Amino acid sequence: MNQRKVAIVTGSATGVGAATALGLARRGYDVLINYSKSEQEARDAEAACREAGADTLVVQGDIADDAACRAMVQAAVTRWKRLDGLVNNAGISTFAGSANWDALDARVFQNIMGVNVVGAFQMVRACAVHLKAHQGAIVNVSSIAGALGIGSSVPYVASKGAVNAMTLHLARALAPDVRVNAVCPGLITTRWFKEGVGQQGYEALKAAYERSTPLQRACTAEDVAEAVIWLLDAARTVTGELVLLDSGMHLGAQPTIVPAPV
Repeated sequence: MNQRKVAIVTGSATGVGAATALGLARRGYDVLINYSKSEQEARDAEAACREAGADTLVVQGDIADDAACRAMVQAAVTRWKRLDGLVNNAGISTFAGSANWDALDARVFQNIMGVNVVGAFQMVRACAVHLKAHQGAIVNVSSIAGALGIGSSVPYVASKGAVNAMTLHLARALAPDVRVNAVCPGLITTRWFKEGVGQQGYEALKAAYERSTPLQRACTAEDVAEAVIWLLDAARTVTGELVLLDSGMHLGAQPTIVPAPV
C-alpha cells in the first residue's frame, strides 16, 4: 500500500488550486490535479508537482457532474489505494454587482450553485468513506463573500454562504474520523479578479483593499495555499472553522479615537 499521503485538489490547474497542489507535493503528498477546461495549465501544474517529488494524476471533470466527481475519486483510489485529503477549490462566479441585477437569472444562479455548493458536496460524498479510513481532512475554499455578504455577485455571495454553513454541518456529521474546515479569503492577487473586472478595475480594487484593511495587503495564491495545507495536514484538533484570510477586513473601519481630556 502507498505510504505517502494522497490528496485531491479540485480546480487545481491555476491560482490557489495549483499553489495548493504544489505545496502538498512539497509536503510529501501524491496529488490528483483536476481541471475543467485548462488542460495545458493542468499539465504545467502536474510538472511542478512531479519536480517536487509527487506522483500525480491529471483528471478532467466538471464537479457539477456527480458522475465526474465519483470517477475522479475512483481514479485516485485505484492509483494510490488511499485518500487522505480533499480540497474543494473549484469555483465560478459572475461579475454582476447590485447595479446590474438584470444580468442575473435562474440559469446563472443554478450554474454557480451547481459548482460551488452542489459540486463541493458531491466531492465530499464521493470521498467520505475513503477519508474516514485514513482519518483524513477536507478543506473548502470559500470566501469572505459568504461571511460578510459582499462579493462579485449575489449568486456568488449566496453560494459561499452555503459553503460556510455546509462546512459546519459536515464537521459535525463526519466527526470524529474526518475534520472539515474552510478558508475564506478576501482579495487574491490571481488572474481571476483581473479577468472579472479588467486590469484597470483590478488595480483600483486592489489599491482600495490595501488602503482599507488593517494589514494593508491582499492574499497571494500561496498565502491561501499555506492556510489550506495547515488545516489539511497539521491542525489535528481543528474542525468546523471558517478561517478568514482577509487582512482584517472583517474588523471594519478603524474606530474613531476619542481624544483625552485636556
